[in-house]
Amino acid sequence: MAIRVIVTGGTFDKHYDEIRGSLTFKDSHLPEILSFVRCTPAVELEINQLIDSLDMHNANRVQILESCTRAPEERIIITHGTDTMVETAAVLGAAGLAKTVVLTGAMVPYIFSNSDAVFNLGCAVTAVQLLPHGVFITMNGRVFPWDRVRKNREQGVFEELPA
Repeated sequence: MAIRVIVTGGTFDKHYDEIRGSLTFKDSHLPEILSFVRCTPAVELEINQLIDSLDMHNANRVQILESCTRAPEERIIITHGTDTMVETAAVLGAAGLAKTVVLTGAMVPYIFSNSDAVFNLGCAVTAVQLLPHGVFITMNGRVFPWDRVRKNREQGVFEELPA
């Protein structure tokens, strides 16, 4: 059972630019993480875009949807910035793909100690193998249906909305 991981950027893949003194994008950390954690399912990695999710527009979301649609794999993980992950999940959920799609991200960049990136990715790898077709968000050790989740910005966690 192959898993496609679609990289879109977000805090997960930010690098510290020592010259500018800011967080930017250079490349994805996913190959390093997948090797480090000894991930054994077959993974096809696709870099879709490397942007902050606050800079993401509808065209970016359509680009992600197109990648999901054309992917031969039925199980897809999308690494995404947490600020607009719910909006992208809504676009994918409304498309009704006959695939299992799990979005995940990080509140702290992978390159910093105490990052949640590896934990969230591990949860997503497990979840995408066990969940039925549909679109889900996996954050903070939980799995949420795409249409019943929000980011609680005050607490820095994702939480389920009432049905």
